[in-house]
Amino acid sequence: MTIGIIGAGISGLTLAYELQRRGINYHIWEATDQPGGYIKSRREGPATSANPNEGSYLCELGPNSLLGDADLLLWLDELGLTPELTFSKPVSKARYIFRDGEYRQLPSGPLSLLFGHIGESSFFSWKTKLAILRERNNRTISPPGETLAQFFRRRFSSEIVDYALGPFVAGIYAGDPEQLLVSETFPVLLRYEKEYGSVLRGLIKNQSTTGRRQSFSFREGVQMLTDALAAKLTNLSLNTPVERISQTSNGWQVDTKEGTQLVDKLVLAISTDAAARLVELHYTDFARTLLNIAYPPMTAVHSVYKRADVRHPLNGFGGLNPKVEGRFAAGHIWSSSIFDGRCPTDEVLFTTFVGGQAGVCNAQLPDDVLADNVHQELTEGFGVTAATPVFRAIYRWERAIPQYDINIVAVKQPLKAAEADQLFVCANWYGGVSLSDCIGKAKKLAEQLSN
Repeated sequence: MTIGIIGAGISGLTLAYELQRRGINYHIWEATDQPGGYIKSRREGPATSANPNEGSYLCELGPNSLLGDADLLLWLDELGLTPELTFSKPVSKARYIFRDGEYRQLPSGPLSLLFGHIGESSFFSWKTKLAILRERNNRTISPPGETLAQFFRRRFSSEIVDYALGPFVAGIYAGDPEQLLVSETFPVLLRYEKEYGSVLRGLIKNQSTTGRRQSFSFREGVQMLTDALAAKLTNLSLNTPVERISQTSNGWQVDTKEGTQLVDKLVLAISTDAAARLVELHYTDFARTLLNIAYPPMTAVHSVYKRADVRHPLNGFGGLNPKVEGRFAAGHIWSSSIFDGRCPTDEVLFTTFVGGQAGVCNAQLPDDVLADNVHQELTEGFGVTAATPVFRAIYRWERAIPQYDINIVAVKQPLKAAEADQLFVCANWYGGVSLSDCIGKAKKLAEQLSN
């Protein structure tokens, strides 16, 4: 048996690695000359004595970290990556939200939620606190097609949507909670509602049984993971776009510039537009539904300032911007506060994300206009006194993160028909968008295909 995999992002690479471990024949094709997909880590800026051949600043152009449990860490150890791990600093557990003209720390637990942090006024109103207390007695059930915003308004309050859920969804999913479906993004919340009659009760009861998850990266960034996976593979073809696929009586024919290869099973580990192009001759409905999935643009802006020129202590993960506040960026990650080695110790590195579903126009502005707006927002929000950053880099994603809205649901039925023909999907647009989701899906699919 031979399994074909199209696409060498984190999903395709993990699937190929897991098949190889099981002794299953496979071949993986990647259209570009570099594996990793959205995962890109770059050393930028001037070299230093410590790194004479590399830049001073470690910039993540895509995902900034992973969130994993003991099983994921064990898997990384098998890859030989344990010595390269770098865990997030304890201070990064604090999240800040822009409200009332400043970045304020978001409550992180029940006591903080109700009474605020020491020395600070409470973040949420008493009306919202009362709604949180009453949530355990809220017996309503989610109707089909409910969005995240509708779910949290029904169980909590609009204030929670505006100043907690909204910024989180924009920062993580580049999405709008008014459009993303709770069933596709956080199905565990529906399970808690059904089994325990309360989201909070479900979280409390499952806190002790759920494996402790940690946030981490690697010494030279997340790309070390995809580079390590690619280095292990024996049947990876880079710079080899798949031109067409054709169904045969025994499987699939894959045509590339290198020739033709027959496989028993075929896996699409590519974006929806690339997948639609390949399947449109065989599955018209599948291709149509794939093209309806939205990917809003996102632009990453890396800004470095001298530590002495930034008044804010930057004692947290970063600051997110609620849509209702009308800010320019979706949020700012304090990269040098989360991980060591991102910049010299006398400097700080901000990673700003502009765009997403709520900021499409901002993401598409010219570099100079975009950079000026980011600098202005950093100046106002964090007390930057420098006229310009000592370093800046801009990277654009025209299609950033797939949106788990109503259009995702329409994909499910055509996908089942394709699976019956031994055509499968392992990508971030189906079944979970995070890196840990993609790794988990690939491992599960490898087990399924091996049987």
